Amino acid sequence: MMPKHCFLGFLISFVLTGVAGTQSTHESLKPQRVQFQSRNFHNILQWQPGRALTGNSSVYFVQYKIYGQRQWKNKEDCWGTQELFCDLTSETSDIQEPYYGRVRAASAGSYSEWSMTPRFTPWWETKIDPPVMNITQVNGSLLVILHAPNLPYRYQKEKNVSIEDYYELLYRVFIINNSLEKEQKVYEGAHRVVEIEALTPHSSYCVVAEIYQPMLDRRSQRSEERCVEIP
Repeated sequence: MMPKHCFLGFLISFVLTGVAGTQSTHESLKPQRVQFQSRNFHNILQWQPGRALTGNSSVYFVQYKIYGQRQWKNKEDCWGTQELFCDLTSETSDIQEPYYGRVRAASAGSYSEWSMTPRFTPWWETKIDPPVMNITQVNGSLLVILHAPNLPYRYQKEKNVSIEDYYELLYRVFIINNSLEKEQKVYEGAHRVVEIEALTPHSSYCVVAEIYQPMLDRRSQRSEERCVEIP
């Protein structure tokens, strides 16, 4: 018969091993790299599976809250989702407020701990897309018409605003003379209609544009080139 003190030692070791194994399982399920990705105030929570998860065997649960609140709120559309993202645009629509999101995973009856984002403030962190650009030829000149990126549908419907209501935006327009392979900035300012004059006849030009945010010292990517032949 095993001595009493040996049995107790065995029992304690068995219990501790079980606890450590459970903690290890929970940790290996925990979602990784949980963060917001935001473009034009479309705010998407994204994450990667935990180390132990492969395929589509797991589901995820998403919550969010405003900084300073105690109570987390469930995102019903992402409660038990198999996706690795969750659209929280409507839940984070007050763009000056700081938010948090968090995700936990479940697989085969085991649940991970919650994995939380860094603090996220849409106004500071959203990335602005390049302007939409249309070009018309007028008597040897080019008339460039610029449009700011679209906001999410909720903003357009309920608030009737554009992205220019939230930031000071400057438009930068560049022209490329293809025969000289030379680029020149021809405009920087707030106007969205720009006329480019003094172009060489029988030449080919391409135009690109970007948006600059002076307050944040940040610029968008450039638009796609639009190219024309001057008759």
